[in-house]
Amino acid sequence: MTAEQGALQPAPDLATDEVLARNRLGVAGIVFFVVAAAAPLVGMTGAVPVAIVLGNGAAVPGTYLVAGLVLLAFSVGYSAMSHRVSNTGAFFAYVGRGLGIVPGVGSAFVSLLAYLAVQLAVFGFFGGVAAAQFDAKLGIDLTWWVWALIAWAVVLVLSVLQVDIGAKLLGVLMLIEVGSLALLAVVVLLRGGGPDGLGFVDSFAPSDIFAGGFSGSAGIALAFAFASYIGFEATAIYAEETKDPKRNVPIATYAAVSLIAVLFAVTSWAVVSGVGTADVVNRVAEISSVDGTPLADPAAVIYSVADDYVGSWLSDLMSWLVLSSLFAGLLAFQNSAARYFYSMGRAGVLPRALDRVNGRGAPVMGAVATSVVSLAVILLFVVTDKDPILNLFYWFSGLAVLAIVLVEILVSIAVIAYFRRENDDKRVWNTVLAPLIAVVGLMSAAYLLIARFGLLAGTTAEGVDPTTQTFGLSTTGWVLVLAPVTVFILGMVVGAVRRNDENEDAVADFVS
Repeated sequence: MTAEQGALQPAPDLATDEVLARNRLGVAGIVFFVVAAAAPLVGMTGAVPVAIVLGNGAAVPGTYLVAGLVLLAFSVGYSAMSHRVSNTGAFFAYVGRGLGIVPGVGSAFVSLLAYLAVQLAVFGFFGGVAAAQFDAKLGIDLTWWVWALIAWAVVLVLSVLQVDIGAKLLGVLMLIEVGSLALLAVVVLLRGGGPDGLGFVDSFAPSDIFAGGFSGSAGIALAFAFASYIGFEATAIYAEETKDPKRNVPIATYAAVSLIAVLFAVTSWAVVSGVGTADVVNRVAEISSVDGTPLADPAAVIYSVADDYVGSWLSDLMSWLVLSSLFAGLLAFQNSAARYFYSMGRAGVLPRALDRVNGRGAPVMGAVATSVVSLAVILLFVVTDKDPILNLFYWFSGLAVLAIVLVEILVSIAVIAYFRRENDDKRVWNTVLAPLIAVVGLMSAAYLLIARFGLLAGTTAEGVDPTTQTFGLSTTGWVLVLAPVTVFILGMVVGAVRRNDENEDAVADFVS
């Protein structure tokens, strides 16, 4: 097998300051990072109410389940590949093994773009929410970028400590966050729901989930659902720091996707039932309305249900947990981006200085690079007086989700190609059928994300109604949509150049 096919090369002799800390994480630690990145409470307070009003109403819980099933199908091939590759680059290593070095490096650049973008989005959301929360609750009036920079500094410090320290912190934050959502769901469901009962059929019947078709309400809801899963694929990023990665990475992947899917589906079902399934769209629009504008305060929906079924103490707790959820996401994505910088530096497709680790085995230069990029963009948005949520959050979260889905499509195709060529795994479901289902599902998701990008990113062209028209994007919207493709092409050019120079062996090891 040639280097172009992503052949295994002898592992390079790495110095101590180039090797990540080994055996730091178990299954629970990986799952903590992944679920923290998904920020379930943020999704419940932000995405779910919008999906209900603009999408398929009471069927939103089933929509999250459908998205989860597609990603579970993706996880089958992803996990099969993790038995062949234990590389902190994960996605690009898989693409490189299946499709070759050049597309592998291209996908690496897109993955790095995605993680940098989503962290920037969360910085914007964190800053905006923190400014409002601390002012309203404690009378501390600081502008959004001050809170964003405080979070930036703390995240940088934590990301250069041992990876298991971050995992323990994320574990505590995640357990409290998930516990609050689980409590709300259990209470609502045990009380039999709201005025229309539990409404199981309304929420999970396929005819209701896909009502309106891909170009209509179902498509809108599915776009928001897929967007809520970003970060689950990061399980393999920690392979080099995991105890028994060939066993633990697949287990963590299935566990993370299943947990996110169940959490979103059950909790959104409880919210829909608590509000009342018969008139849920109008009720959610009314609850989230500010000065007559529906969805101006989407978080008010879950807070209202918490007040009605559990008590105001839970809604107060959730309002603070949103901040801890966002902070946990910042740390998780910082770790992901830092490890991509590290792995790309180690391969020589980015400056080799990025492959340095500190005495604790953390990718210190990758963490610094991530923070430098984040700081530069935050300051740019401050200088240009852009809104932290309407611009920084919506623009970059839309970009990140689209980029990740495009790379997931490449990974699924690479899985099929690799096992067809090597023929060392005879399980048809794991190596052909499940990845093929994932390709179809993820390509549908990519179409929906692009078609509804104006709604996701707030980049609809002037005069276009984003709830009824597709692809009506502003110039900014098209720039964001085309960015992953542009970066992929740039990455392939870099991969082709580096493959043919003195770094050929290092680039080949990039996918081993």
